[in-house]
Amino acid sequence: MHLQGDDPVLEAIRNFIGREVAPHVESLEATGDYPDHLVGQLRDLGLFGLAIPERFGGLGLDIGTIARIMEILAGGWASLATYVNSHATVSYLLTKYGTPAQQDHYLPRMATGDIRGALTLTEAGAGSDLQAIQTTARPQGDGFRLSGSKIFVTNGRRAGVLLALARTDPAATKPSRGMSLMLVDKARAGVEVGGDFSKMAHGLVDTCEIHYADVDLPAESLLGGEPGRGLSWLLDGLELGRIMIAASAVGLGEAALAAATRYSLERCSFGKPIAEHQAVQLELATMATKIEAARQLTYEAARRKESDGRADMISGMAKLFASETALEVATGALRIHGGYGYIRGYAVERFFREAPLYIVGEGTNEIQKLVIARRLLEAAREGAA
Repeated sequence: MHLQGDDPVLEAIRNFIGREVAPHVESLEATGDYPDHLVGQLRDLGLFGLAIPERFGGLGLDIGTIARIMEILAGGWASLATYVNSHATVSYLLTKYGTPAQQDHYLPRMATGDIRGALTLTEAGAGSDLQAIQTTARPQGDGFRLSGSKIFVTNGRRAGVLLALARTDPAATKPSRGMSLMLVDKARAGVEVGGDFSKMAHGLVDTCEIHYADVDLPAESLLGGEPGRGLSWLLDGLELGRIMIAASAVGLGEAALAAATRYSLERCSFGKPIAEHQAVQLELATMATKIEAARQLTYEAARRKESDGRADMISGMAKLFASETALEVATGALRIHGGYGYIRGYAVERFFREAPLYIVGEGTNEIQKLVIARRLLEAAREGAA
């Protein structure tokens, strides 16, 4: 489903942000209480069903529309987009690769938000290098025994279903061919939620450790019923994740620019609003241009992902450029605010803390550069051949 710019769903999300979120973000963060009421409203809006087909009760949206929604959410409060991101990636992978039984079991409840999904990928010794993971899901009777520990699990404490990347064939000559994705109900015996990480921002998004202590899983826990496909399927899902991160970064950057622009019209120095100083105008112009470039690159990545399936290079480009732009614009907004930009309670102070997540999340930007370079060189070699 593709939504137009004036679609009631998009308008409802904007109204929700303007009424329930934007005026209250600073007080929400100050209290430190998990915003159950806002998550409930995300559920009521159907946003946990973004990437789930309508036949399962989801919205069945195309990737371009999903990107626009993530941009709106992050523009209101970056944490809102984070509540949806990993859940949407799990939903996408289940929709594309899950067996009919897996889809029927999980997707209707994920579409309503009755259960939320979380990815468990990163380990203490395996961040961007996922082929170095040590978690195993060894064949055991008619199923598997899952053992290992994951860190930096976004929404892990409140998720109901976990998607775990594990080695099902540790002896595989090529490590990637011995890796699979396992669907794990968090209530299953042996699944232990470890400590929460205290972060510089996004503090109301639960980010925790998940320990799999010899968790016995039935055979139907293997995503798609096919072993050895986990890493290639995951990389497909992460392309969507990177587009959503890029869109979120665009939304945050747009919010930072809007705050800086308003402030420049209100704040006076040397007898006139600072917006009339050429130095401030040049900064605003650069910020606006880069945000628009990031937005269009993100939309193009979404279009290619929707039409072609493979979008590793363009999604990497979008995530790289949009996240670096968000950090640059947040910094510029802080500069324009001067000393006030460093004070808690001003939105730009929060933007400055939130933006760095996008340059390290969903694969660091250094990894994105390597992916981009690898694809460029592959194309060059193919052309030469």
